[in-house]
Amino acid sequence: MAIQRRTPGSQTSLREANRARIIDVIKKYGGLTQVELAGATGLSPATVSNIVKELSSSGVLHTTQSIRSGRRAQRVTLAHSLGLVVGVHFSARHMRIALADVANTVVTENHMPLARDHRADNELDRVSLLLTDMLESVEASRDEVLAVGLALPAPYDRGSGTIARRGIMRGWDGVEVADSLARRLRRPVYVDNAANLAALAEARHGAARGKRNAVTLEIGDGIGAGLLLNGQVFRGSHGVAGEFGHFTVRQNGAICRCGNRGCLETVASGPAIIEGLRDHLGSLNLGDVVVQAMTGDARCIRAIAEAGRHIGLAAANLCNLLDPERIVVGGELARAGELLLGPLRHAVERSLIVDEDLMPDIVQAQLGLRGATLGAIAYAIDCIAIDTDLAAPEPVEKA
Repeated sequence: MAIQRRTPGSQTSLREANRARIIDVIKKYGGLTQVELAGATGLSPATVSNIVKELSSSGVLHTTQSIRSGRRAQRVTLAHSLGLVVGVHFSARHMRIALADVANTVVTENHMPLARDHRADNELDRVSLLLTDMLESVEASRDEVLAVGLALPAPYDRGSGTIARRGIMRGWDGVEVADSLARRLRRPVYVDNAANLAALAEARHGAARGKRNAVTLEIGDGIGAGLLLNGQVFRGSHGVAGEFGHFTVRQNGAICRCGNRGCLETVASGPAIIEGLRDHLGSLNLGDVVVQAMTGDARCIRAIAEAGRHIGLAAANLCNLLDPERIVVGGELARAGELLLGPLRHAVERSLIVDEDLMPDIVQAQLGLRGATLGAIAYAIDCIAIDTDLAAPEPVEKA
């Protein structure tokens, strides 16, 4: 019986699939040695070596010498020259924008405060102007920008392209955010919830790295959760999963900005903490409260601890449902460190149904206030289609 051989077409398709697998893994991890690439992709070391050599010579990949476990190794990243990406993060009172290459190296960034009820049209115009200045500062053009990632502090309906609940960002209601910014920049724009993108960044580069199941909490003017399940950010059926701050914790409590009553945000978010301290400190912001607590102010310490207990009780319910390996706590309030984490951790311990040895780690985020911005960069890189069909394929033996 004659042995059938692969046709050139199928061999070419397999090689293209292997190239794409290597590119996807490098996008995910930023840079790996060839041995690590083989382990992550399931390809043989010889196949990885051949594809890396091929894509390096065609300008898609870049290799540098490094040391792993005391041995010399070749680290592989996407080539910096492929282009640039932009990460933008809007919070309730701040905007951060960063310009990076596709190898995840930030080349310049900017940060500025915003008015409390800022409007989408004004701020998206500002993004366009800031990006122009930033590109000029690194002698680059807008044509070199491959994609823009945008993080919003609100549930984002991926179907309609708008904020999923009116009133949460009043100046952004009804705005098709990705399309509006894409028209200004003339570049592709990809939008997601800020907590999702903070979770993505912590999983790639921070405190959740190496974890398959983790929850990243973003605690500031609002409270959100990014859910990492089976190694992937979980967004739900419509893209609005993770609205942790709108768990009902008091059935007949105060009215929340979302319109419901008794949400977690009404008792543990930045505005709730500030309101409870107004007679003590007068005009202040959440950063001021954290600073005062760190210097020993007893009322500020108690306010942060009380917020931690409320958040911990809600987080325990989330843990009983999802069983994560780790809870990563980020956002502006997380700068209080153990003043927040201690009471939060204690509340989780008291409310979990599992034994202590099965309790998730509860740790501070490693990326600080830049987490969602770095996640927006990672998301933009993920969304780029990189052409790997640039080098001639190896000769294929004819049947």
